[in-house]
Amino acid sequence: MTGYDVSVRLPSLAGALAAGLLTGLATLTPVPWLSLLPLAAWLGLAAQRDTARRMGWGAFGYVGAHLWWVTVLAAQIFGFPPAGALALILYATEALFFAALGWAVSRLFSSPRRRLWALAGGWVGLEYLRSLGTLAFPWPTLGYIWLDTPVIQTADLGGVLLASWLGVALAAALADWFSGHQRRPLVLSLGLLALAAGYGLTRTPGEGPVARAFLTRTTVNGFERLDQGRLLPSLLEASRSRAPGEPVIWSETALARDLGDLALFPGPGISGAGRASGSENSVLAIDASGQVVGENHKGRPLPFGETFPFQTVLRPLYTQLSLLTGFDLLDSLQPATRMVPLDLGGIRYGAYICYDSVFGWPARQLARQGAEVLVNVSNDSWFAAAGVRQHFEMGRVRAIENRRWVLRAVQRGWAGSVDDLGRPRQVVQDGQQGFSVQYRRLHGQTVYQRAGDLPALLLAAALVGLAWRGEKGHWTRKTRQVST
Repeated sequence: MTGYDVSVRLPSLAGALAAGLLTGLATLTPVPWLSLLPLAAWLGLAAQRDTARRMGWGAFGYVGAHLWWVTVLAAQIFGFPPAGALALILYATEALFFAALGWAVSRLFSSPRRRLWALAGGWVGLEYLRSLGTLAFPWPTLGYIWLDTPVIQTADLGGVLLASWLGVALAAALADWFSGHQRRPLVLSLGLLALAAGYGLTRTPGEGPVARAFLTRTTVNGFERLDQGRLLPSLLEASRSRAPGEPVIWSETALARDLGDLALFPGPGISGAGRASGSENSVLAIDASGQVVGENHKGRPLPFGETFPFQTVLRPLYTQLSLLTGFDLLDSLQPATRMVPLDLGGIRYGAYICYDSVFGWPARQLARQGAEVLVNVSNDSWFAAAGVRQHFEMGRVRAIENRRWVLRAVQRGWAGSVDDLGRPRQVVQDGQQGFSVQYRRLHGQTVYQRAGDLPALLLAAALVGLAWRGEKGHWTRKTRQVST
């Protein structure tokens, strides 16, 4: 190994890892937007040289810190604490996507400053790509750092990706300024952030008819064998205090359709449903007579939890893991191709299931079709420690994007109501109980419902385009110098 490799490359890679780690850790604090400072350092380092490696190592730290709780989940699933190390596979996989971004940028742009801005634009594009396909996992999306600030209200214009763009553009501007360049990009970024905050401060709650629903939270652990068979009795007990005729909402897979559970549901209401074999995950609208009047299937089955890709290659591994965990890892749930509002008692409910809430499209599709309130039925046994809070908070942004209230009924998570500004109104974080909430039935469409992620992607492309324009100018000047 050369002296350069020892004295420059390794410390720089360690610096990128540390900057990414600090970025991820800062997202877990009460002031997550401070993560933009170490992010600026990470992007600045990656723009200098070894862009692919520095982006990859930084992302390993970033994702690992933000998703540290996956180690707890893995140990819980396998019942063996050292199995928590399997989470490193997830962190490394996510890091490879960032490394690929760094590789592409390093091949297309020769100037560190151009690479910096191309990385900023590419970051948003990468977040979008990580929400697509079988392996979609958009969990550590940067835009959520603005959740408790007025800036997040811009999500009704361009989704959470627009908030990500505001964050990464500011981080790049800070890195640009730290590198000794002019401060104009920083001033412009701060100005755009001020406009976004000003927009957020002007948002007011929507007006609409008042309605009520009865939500449930249970303590049943979906991974504990001793808890199997306790969910239905727990939900029936939690629902005893419901007012007559008030719609009740139960959590994910609360009813086993093949075991006759539907006959026990105290309709009218909405409930998650499945089959004892695990071959179904749906949400049903059930009227007072016990008839199913509407149904949606899960839009995004959890990768390696409900859908198991690469069966041809990994089937022997899935077979062994099935024996170790007791879960069937050989059959995959098929995602819904279309979701529709569930009409119950004259109210149109936009109901989706658990992991669907970390994606923008299920709630957006339902609201576009006239859903007046969003309903997320969930089993948060999948999300240990900080993951429970993160899952709830991502669901808050779905309320802002669509300007609809969100109602949540869960196992071992945060149940409650969130208004159309993303503010929690009634939340139960622990214990087993049912409780009545009041919400507003809202209509209308936001810019995000109409245009989706397009505004954010166009802004991301603009950053890459500006970097490319500068790169072309750089090569034009270089060519003229050589000719002379």
